[in-house]
Formats: sequence, C-alpha cells, structure tokens
Amino acid sequence: MKIAIVEDDINMRKSLEIAMSDYQEFEIKTFKNAKDALKNIDDSFDLVITDINMPGMDGIEFVKALDGKYEVIIMTGNATLQRAIESIHLGVKDFLLKPFDVDTLITAIRREDRIQKVKKTLTKRSDKKSISGFFGNSKALEGVLNIANKASKTDATILLLGESGVGKELFASYVHENSPRAKKPFIAINMAAIPENLIESELFGFEKGAFTDAAEAKAGQFELAEGGTLFLDEIGEMPYSVQAKLLRALQEKEIRRLGSSKSTKINVRVVSATNANLLDKIKNGEFRDDLYYRLNTIPINIPPLRERRDEILQIADKILEQNCKRYNFELKNFSDESKKQLLSYRWPGNIRELISVVERAVILSEGNEITPNELFLEHRGLSTQKDISSLERELIAEVLNSKNGDVDKTSEILGMSKENLIKKIKNYQL
Repeated sequence: MKIAIVEDDINMRKSLEIAMSDYQEFEIKTFKNAKDALKNIDDSFDLVITDINMPGMDGIEFVKALDGKYEVIIMTGNATLQRAIESIHLGVKDFLLKPFDVDTLITAIRREDRIQKVKKTLTKRSDKKSISGFFGNSKALEGVLNIANKASKTDATILLLGESGVGKELFASYVHENSPRAKKPFIAINMAAIPENLIESELFGFEKGAFTDAAEAKAGQFELAEGGTLFLDEIGEMPYSVQAKLLRALQEKEIRRLGSSKSTKINVRVVSATNANLLDKIKNGEFRDDLYYRLNTIPINIPPLRERRDEILQIADKILEQNCKRYNFELKNFSDESKKQLLSYRWPGNIRELISVVERAVILSEGNEITPNELFLEHRGLSTQKDISSLERELIAEVLNSKNGDVDKTSEILGMSKENLIKKIKNYQL
C-alpha cells in the first residue's frame, strides 16, 4: 500500500518515517506541505494522511483540492469540533488526535487497506441508481417532499438549502423525475469541484480557438441539459465574475459560448443548492443579490439527519442490505447496541456519513452481526451520546474487573442485589 504523509512539523514527519519503516507492507512518501504533495502524488498512491494545521494550504483546503480521488486520514494536535465536522463532510474516513501511538495509526491504515482490497475485488458497476432513492420516511421528510412535489410541476427555479450530506442532489433529481421534463437530461455540476478559471467554459461552452487549448468547439452544460434540468450544487462557490452571465442566462433564456458572437436560446430548468449562508455572502460582496432572488423563487430547506431520526435505522438497514449483496456477503444485521449507537450519534456528515459508516462496517465486521466496535463511531474524532443502559453496562464491567469478577463484592459496591446483578451481567453479555 502506497501512502502519502503530509506533515509540516519536521520532527513529527521524521518520527512517522522511522516508525513506519518497520512495516514492509507500506511504501511511505512524506511531504512537508500540501502544495508539494499536490504536485507529486499520482494514481499510484492508495491513501493520504495529512495534518490539518499547516502553513499556506491547510489540511481542509488540501482535502478539497484532492476532490475525492484518494481516501484520507486526518491527524491533528488541536482539533476542534468544527474542524472534525468539516473533514467528515469531505469524506475523511478517520480523524486521529495527536498525540497518538503508531499502533493506532497502523490500525486505521490497515482498516482502510482491507476496505480498498474488498472494493477492488468487486466487478465495477454503477450502483448510483440503486442508492439514490429515499430509503426512509419521517414527518420531516414528508413535509419537504410535499413542497418538492408542488414545485416539480412548475418551471420555477428552486434553491435547495441544508447541511452538507443531507441529499440535495437526490432532491434535485426527485424534482426532475417528477416534472414534465423527466424524459430530458438531468445534469449535475458542483461549483466547488471545478477550478475557478474553468467554470465559465464548463457552463456555457466555447468555440474553437477561444483560448490557447481550445482545439475544437465544445458545448457547455446548459446546452447539454437542453429541455431538462441543470443542477448547480454549491452555488455559493460560483465566482462573482461568472454570476452576471448566469443571471442573464436565467432572465433571457439564452447563453453565449466563449469566443462566440452569437447567442443560443435555451430551455433549461435550473435547480441550485448550497450549505452556505448566501445572505452573508451578499453582505460581504461575494454573491449578487439579484442572482440570489432569481435562484430563490422556491426555497426548500432540507433538515439534517438528526432531525429525521425515524429514517436513520431505515436507511442504515437498506444500505446494509445493498452492500451485503454488492460484496457477496451473507446478509448481516445490526446488534441492539449498534442500533442504539446509530440512533444516539448526531451524524454531522448526515446521510453521506451514514452510508460511509455502514459500508465500512459491512466490510470490516467478522460475523453476521455488526457490533458497536465495528461501527467505529467513537473513533471519528467525535464522541457519541451514551444512554443510561450503556453507562450502567460500563460501570458494572469496571467494578467487576476491579474485583476480579467477584459477584458478591461487586453487588455490595454497587448497592445492587446479587440476583439483579447476575441478571444484568447476562443481559449485557459481560
């Protein structure tokens, strides 16, 4: 397994090099900053391990620049909850807090290595359609879908609002599939994933010779979506210089390719989405207020997963079933304690995080029942909320261990009858 380690602290970097040189199965390449790493990592790398706080480009910006091409483990000595949440939103699999021992890092690497090996044995096929439906149901979801159903019958622009990972592209697709445009193209484009200097040509296309590398003409996404729906995700990241051209496209129903003197009429419905506060961006001069009002004809606010708790186990069970079939495993199930942990966790990464956690648990679990330890929720740099039964179990286990399993002494310390204690020991499988 080839691993890139990005760490600005020379002592930490050298320590990791020395410690990991003992592991023959890993090929390690270290970089002193994110910019050096971006210039040198290629498709031969399997994993990136990076610090968050680095001069120049920090770890979060670095992960964004990687654009999902590599699995990432974050390490940091002064993490905040917000930084942990940001990394989870970006798909980071593990979040290690310094100081950590090398065994902890090796465990995380081997866990990821095992996941990658299982995935590589899978015949490549698209599962996008099978995981794109709504797998759960809740009052909160029903309320949002009610608005989406009404909006889908019109051609009004829709602005989808909500945290990262709540399924905004899914809602955009739902609007399209339930609209009169359903048989025409649905095209999704993420503003944050495209270099700023390429966004205009990506949206509106260009003519041959429009710029140095324009060897031939190319249609933009507006033209490709003709008659259908164009979904502009992360619209808040659109460069200010391009916003005026988008506003004209919406108002005049026409676009002009780069390098062209002619305008082309378009018939495209635009749905946009953001997890940013566009009103703040307007105040800061980063977003046009006239474009905001044009995009915001029908706002749809998608609640986070923690406010749609009825859906958590429904979604988890469906993803579990899908991944068992996908990887040719016998059908697995969640233990009662795992279900409690799934429900008590706050899911800062929302549905995207839930899908990732379940897929990893399916691959790494040894038996047919997935336990809390195999969910790894307490290893993501965030703590889960424990219910009373979990705390009681830990207390009984701690006292039993301190008294070398002596039930009489344990019951006396806990102030619990021996019969009741024995019953709880059986229930908690201690």
